[in-house]
Amino acid sequence: MKDEILAHINNPGQLEIMYRTNKVPFKQAFGTIYPQLKGNAIADCWNERLNYESNEINWGTGRELLFVIIASLVAGIIAKLPAILHLDKELFYSRNIGFIVFPMLTAFFAWKNNLSAGRIYFIAGTTLAGLIFINLLPANDKSDTLVLSSIHVVLFLWSILGLAFVNDQRNNVEKRLGFLSYNGDLLVMTTLIVIAGGILSGVTIGLFALIGLKIEKFYSENIIVFALPAAPILGTYLTRSNPQLVGKVSPVIAKIFSPLVLVMLVIYLIAIIYSGKDPYNDREFLMIFNALLIGVMAIIFFSVAESSKKTTNQVEIWILFLLSAVTIIVGGIALSAILYRITTLGITPNRAAVLGSNLLIFINLFMVTAQLFKVVSKKSDITGVGKVISTYLPVYCVWTIIVTFIFPLIFGFK
Repeated sequence: MKDEILAHINNPGQLEIMYRTNKVPFKQAFGTIYPQLKGNAIADCWNERLNYESNEINWGTGRELLFVIIASLVAGIIAKLPAILHLDKELFYSRNIGFIVFPMLTAFFAWKNNLSAGRIYFIAGTTLAGLIFINLLPANDKSDTLVLSSIHVVLFLWSILGLAFVNDQRNNVEKRLGFLSYNGDLLVMTTLIVIAGGILSGVTIGLFALIGLKIEKFYSENIIVFALPAAPILGTYLTRSNPQLVGKVSPVIAKIFSPLVLVMLVIYLIAIIYSGKDPYNDREFLMIFNALLIGVMAIIFFSVAESSKKTTNQVEIWILFLLSAVTIIVGGIALSAILYRITTLGITPNRAAVLGSNLLIFINLFMVTAQLFKVVSKKSDITGVGKVISTYLPVYCVWTIIVTFIFPLIFGFK
């Protein structure tokens, strides 16, 4: 890509074709060679174009703001349904928590991306199928498949959101990695909104308390119940309209936490040996171990998604490679532990779900680590890692469908 840019630096039309064909590699390569091109009018224009950031907040159009307000109100009303219809709160929220926000986010991207009628019908149909299925499952507090379906239906809705995000570019690596980056940016922005809202709520309740009015119950039942679902919707709107808001924060977080997590994992694995604890005979420890594995995987994915947007130095690549290699050890332990428990204690819905998840994660980790090894060996670049991750994402989607819809049938709703 560098040689092609240099060869066509005085051909604006060809540069535009190259950029539109491979935006991320083009931006990375251009950023590397720009210092030697300074002074060239075309190169200077491209530098400004690729690195332009507005200092002003873009509040979008009136239609966009109206959409966000309506979507937030609809999400709040859905969250309020147990009080409106006198439903069992625990039963409602355990099954439908994902349907409060995800359909609104999916609708936002369906609208912004001008999805075709066929795609909209498909997304609406699959969402409705998930809603009907999860609420028709027999009520049983001891049903493992009910719990598993309730958890995985959220991931199923997340997959549908991804489908709306990438639109008709399902096989586009950049769009899939963009979806992962969006999730990281949304997490940062939503956290900031929730913190700010929490401070405002505390001050409001405190001020009313000073004049003898206790509004805690009213506030939680009528304000917070609408504000919490609105936070990710507003966060999505702000991050899509103003990518510069968290565009620099997310990469910094990834850079800080990747080496810290690497050190923590190494120390933790050593500590396990001395503690006498092991995931083979301790069920709760195995659950925590798996949660750790999923969390580290998320950090690796997010870091790669961020790294794929820019030129990455070798230190960052080495940290990601070592983190992935150490995480393979964690994944191998988790996988062997669940296999041990299945062979000694028998198969259950929970063990089958954990086995499948661990196996998928372990394979994905191995693929990512192998690709990162090629990068540190300078046989490939970071975009190859992004391609591996993006190609594997549909596998997780298929697994969520299996656990959500098929596990209850296989295990007889037990």
